Amino acid sequence: MKVFTTQPFQVIYSLFEHEYLGYLFESFVVQVNSKKQLTLQHQNISSKNAEEFAARLDEVDFKLIELMDQIQQDAVFKKFAVKKTTLADFFFKTYDPAKGDKLLQETIDHYVQARMSKILDLLQHKMVFIMGKDGEPTWKQVQMATEKATVLFHFRRNDDNTHYFPTIKYKGEKLEFQYQNAVLVCKEPAWLLLNDVFYSFEKQVDGKKLQPFLNKKFIVVPRNVEESYYRKFVAPLVEQFDVYAKGFEIQSERYVPQPQLQISELAVAEPAPVLFSAHGEEEEEEYPQPSDADKIVFQLHFQYGDYTVGTQETRQISVNVEKTPDSYIFHRVHRDLEQEKTVMRELASRGLEIRNGKAVLDKSKAFSWLNAHASALEELGLTVKQSQSDKNYFIGETSVSVGINETNDWFDIYGTVRFGPYEIPFIKLRNHILTKRREYKLPNGQIAIIPEEWFTQYLELFAFSEGDDELKLHKHHLSLVSDLQNGNLATVTMSRKLEKLREFEAVEDKPLPSGFKGELRPYQKAGYNWLHFVQEFHFGGCLADDMGLGKTVQTLAMLQHRKEHGAQSASLLVMPTSLIYNWLAEAQKFTPQLRILTYTGTYRNKNVSQFKHYDLILTSYGIVRLDHEILQKYVFDYVILDESQAIKNPNSNTSVSIRELKSKHRLILTGTPVENSTLDLWSQMSFINPGLLGTQNFFKKEFLRPIEKLKDEHKTRRLHALIKPFILRRHKSQVATELPEKIEHVTYCKMTEEQEHAYEETKSYYRNKILKTIEEQGTGKSQFMLLQGLMKLRQIANHPLMADPTYEAESGKLGEVLRLTKNVVSEGHKVLIFSQFVKHLDLVRAALDERKIKYAYLDGSTKDRQAQVNSFQNDPNLPVFLISLKAGGVGLNLTAADYVFILDPWWNPAVEAQAVDRAHRIGQQNTVFTYKFITKNSVEEKILALQDKKIQLVSDLISTDEAVIKRLTKEDIESLLS
Repeated sequence: MKVFTTQPFQVIYSLFEHEYLGYLFESFVVQVNSKKQLTLQHQNISSKNAEEFAARLDEVDFKLIELMDQIQQDAVFKKFAVKKTTLADFFFKTYDPAKGDKLLQETIDHYVQARMSKILDLLQHKMVFIMGKDGEPTWKQVQMATEKATVLFHFRRNDDNTHYFPTIKYKGEKLEFQYQNAVLVCKEPAWLLLNDVFYSFEKQVDGKKLQPFLNKKFIVVPRNVEESYYRKFVAPLVEQFDVYAKGFEIQSERYVPQPQLQISELAVAEPAPVLFSAHGEEEEEEYPQPSDADKIVFQLHFQYGDYTVGTQETRQISVNVEKTPDSYIFHRVHRDLEQEKTVMRELASRGLEIRNGKAVLDKSKAFSWLNAHASALEELGLTVKQSQSDKNYFIGETSVSVGINETNDWFDIYGTVRFGPYEIPFIKLRNHILTKRREYKLPNGQIAIIPEEWFTQYLELFAFSEGDDELKLHKHHLSLVSDLQNGNLATVTMSRKLEKLREFEAVEDKPLPSGFKGELRPYQKAGYNWLHFVQEFHFGGCLADDMGLGKTVQTLAMLQHRKEHGAQSASLLVMPTSLIYNWLAEAQKFTPQLRILTYTGTYRNKNVSQFKHYDLILTSYGIVRLDHEILQKYVFDYVILDESQAIKNPNSNTSVSIRELKSKHRLILTGTPVENSTLDLWSQMSFINPGLLGTQNFFKKEFLRPIEKLKDEHKTRRLHALIKPFILRRHKSQVATELPEKIEHVTYCKMTEEQEHAYEETKSYYRNKILKTIEEQGTGKSQFMLLQGLMKLRQIANHPLMADPTYEAESGKLGEVLRLTKNVVSEGHKVLIFSQFVKHLDLVRAALDERKIKYAYLDGSTKDRQAQVNSFQNDPNLPVFLISLKAGGVGLNLTAADYVFILDPWWNPAVEAQAVDRAHRIGQQNTVFTYKFITKNSVEEKILALQDKKIQLVSDLISTDEAVIKRLTKEDIESLLS
């Protein structure tokens, strides 16, 4: 029946009994008449329509309506029915006396009881009714007791049995509830409806403890089950409630709690022996997993007299049942919860946080904590006990003392470790630290746990040291020794000279050798001094300047100094084959006095005795790999690796062969010490300073995996600290003030065998025809054929594929262009690559695509010129711009690039200069490095010579091949085709 909100109405709550769910409440609104009396006009109110009646509802009403909605049968059905079924069928099957789902029944009952308890707590001062059998919600009004009732449980033990019954008091008066049609409308906790009044109880009485007595005076406990009943049922009542006993004794006892820490291995951890377990109310045990076996469990207990209590229990009183010859004594032990909390706070402040009665730590951390806080635990009056197990762990004071003394080439390491009364040589811990084995067996059989921090503090010391009976550390680990000293982890004794070296501020200025022809810029001079510095202390070095900053000239100056100061043997310089001509050219320019042997070629003299007649041996990585057994027989002054990333794979034949070479000193040159993996660094550093980064397996485990997979910044910083003293790296930006605006390099490229064969065959063909024509008809008649021949030779010098589509082999120039491009890109720079031949650019494009290097492109057919320029200028991920010299030689502003590659220089350097100016324009803030790629022993090299000889050829007036060729004499032509 509709209730009108325009007329007076009242919200009421009505109790009814559901067939399956027990006692429930439902909410209603009832129309009120003019006499302010409730009428029979009512309707159900729920969360769906509550807002309609909001004018007469308060916050509590809204909460009550929400809770009552949740316990109606439709809501219960919707929440718990998992299969498609009807409401009636769900309740019938769930509560079937024979086949019903008992577990689901318990779940639903707990769900309903929890909400009924909240509802009853909120009904004070509300209109509450019992619903009539006809569904009338206002059949009988009931009241809410204004105070809580109390329960006293009585036990009377006699010769035959024990009588058990409760009595209830309300406001000091006994409340008769037995045989009074009382009902428990809620059992969790108990709410009793008696004589139209709802009663709740102090101490949260469980309704199940009252239910049997609604229609029964007492329960009889036979003597033969007495003890079990007392322990399982009576003891919890004595613990929580007021109990009157006759025939046995209840004693209240108070003690000063004595804290105890019991330690055990988690794999065999046992539950704490607590008083409550005697009541049959044990909590579920947590069974450890195999992975937990290396952990220690701390269990905090408090001893109260003869009784032990675990801190996971929150009850104020604990009860222990003692059976005497004639009766029983229930010991009610009052706990000092405040004192227990104080102890727990003290432990937490020291790093041991007890939760649910225990704490779990890694074994090493656990014993480190125990040893570090032994005196504090004693002050707290806290005793530590070990559980019964196969292992007896040492608990006591632990210390380590390490000394390091400098000798001629090494640091000697000595030290002792103390576990209580036992003194152990430091070296005995070596394998334990390296393999992370935490347990060390003491002479008395106890197991000492090595402190966790020792594994971090001394891992590198053990990993990098040598020796079985005595520990020795190479002097290139000076930074590690310094770290140990600075961290107060070792006492170090070293010479004053080494003390200065420790800060790496002992780099002295060395005069340039007299035989060095040229000048070094200030940063290059600093590099030259640094090379002497690492040499003086017998360290290997890595010169890792940016490409173009002059690693070659710094190295040559150092080698000239070695020659002039009596080097006893030749030095070996290993490089990619393509660089040999460049080193020769630079040496002839800057150090012409160096006697140089090029140890290359199929017919090379493999007798190492010839090396004594030279200062410097130039060879390739491939030759070292082939001749490593021969080269091992000679002790070089220096072994120097250029482009040392060639040995980045430590397991390659090249790397193995290089490491087998013998020398007094070692040096590597690279612009990119790390190309793909941190392991690249290990291989190169292990060549110049063997043992610096430990074994390969150690490096992978301690550095490579943490850095690459876990992004461990601490490990990255640690690795940097270890290698920093032996790497000198200057970026262009760091030395910009010392650089001119433009720096030019000529890079000579060696032809591959197949390329050289194609070149010689073509050269011979045209040479014979051209010289015959000149002989018979004069120079003028040979110009067309000369132009044709020179074009063919230029193409082959670049890549034979440009002249012969069937050519399948490699090109020396393309390989060198790609190598330097990769270096530039990996160093974070941008490069313009110019060629006069679109075909040549196409070959470079294909190679860049294969290597997944992004590039912009521009030739005469490009439609989106400005878009290509803008992309290159603004996109930091676009490092290369391929440009046709004719299409892009003028009119472009490409200041994002600071490297320019001229792939095929020709007659007129002015054209090349225009290309360089694309990068070197207003707005360029960096020095521009130009690289001209010249194929060795080709027409390109001859043109360079002609340019020097006939300087007038560089005039801007001469801009075509025809104009140049007209000026060539017969001798010039013979030179070009020689």
